[in-house]
Amino acid sequence: MEQELVTRAGYRLTTLPAAGLHGVGLAQLPRNLWQLLRGVLAARRILAEFKPDVLFFTGGFVAAPIAMAGSQLPTLAFVPDARPGFTLRFIARYADVIASVASEVAAHFKAGQRVEVTGYPVRSELAAWAQGRRAEALRHFGLSDALPVLLVFGGSKGAQNINRAAVAALPDLLQDMQVIHISGQANWQSVQIEQAALPPALSERYRAFPYLHEDMGAAFAAADLAVCRAGASTFGELPLFQLPAVLVPIPFKQHIQHDNAALLAQRGAAVVLADADMGSQLAATVRGLLADAPRLQAMREAMAAIAVPDAAARLAGLLRQLGAQGAQA
Repeated sequence: MEQELVTRAGYRLTTLPAAGLHGVGLAQLPRNLWQLLRGVLAARRILAEFKPDVLFFTGGFVAAPIAMAGSQLPTLAFVPDARPGFTLRFIARYADVIASVASEVAAHFKAGQRVEVTGYPVRSELAAWAQGRRAEALRHFGLSDALPVLLVFGGSKGAQNINRAAVAALPDLLQDMQVIHISGQANWQSVQIEQAALPPALSERYRAFPYLHEDMGAAFAAADLAVCRAGASTFGELPLFQLPAVLVPIPFKQHIQHDNAALLAQRGAAVVLADADMGSQLAATVRGLLADAPRLQAMREAMAAIAVPDAAARLAGLLRQLGAQGAQA
């Protein structure tokens, strides 16, 4: 994914060998350690050629070799979730500054470490839709302002369980709301079949897409409530649009999405629904929230309080500060 995104944006991408160590079985551990050593050697060559003034990390095991090889360079580590993953905890020992999406993240690091709340940066195309353009967004999708809008999505690849529960609930939900549903390419064919089976009166309230990129901001702007996973981007996108959410974390124990969902729920900005309960509780949960205007408004205000619209500029500012130190060294 990074190969396509980075090169499409016009930047040079250099890769290096790497492998994870966390949760790896004994049989695979020697091979992964060898890959890590190869990665450190490759990282030294990359750093010697590129001669950076500052290092910026957002996690992932591929970051570990660079952090080890560049331990003497000024370093910024960005924690995009409610808690740092295994690699970011490791990198934190080298970091001069740790950037985070919320003040609660600081509790995961040692006292005395510099932790700055920068917020989660979002694409400029999204931010452009967050400027009071709901009426325009409704027109963009051909939706009415007379009924609330539910946005259902599962990330860039979709989420099969969310899609199944949402499609099964459509005859109920579409009675008194409109739905924008982004299914992901893998589930698109089955969603199309279900869409074709809807009565015309309900089908006209349903907008389904395999994927949205440039139009994703319009979908956020049009929505009154979202149903989605609890990946790191929920700290940027949902707060930017002051959009309350029903968060459905990935159903793996100890997955970081559970921490993300819990933090947003504790802040009063979202409710959490277990993946296993979606089939039986999704429709009732959504209908209950949309029918409770005071609660929905309170969630909207709580989500807005998390927003940091200039998150990218804050991160850039920290990098410039650290880069200046590296250039002087």
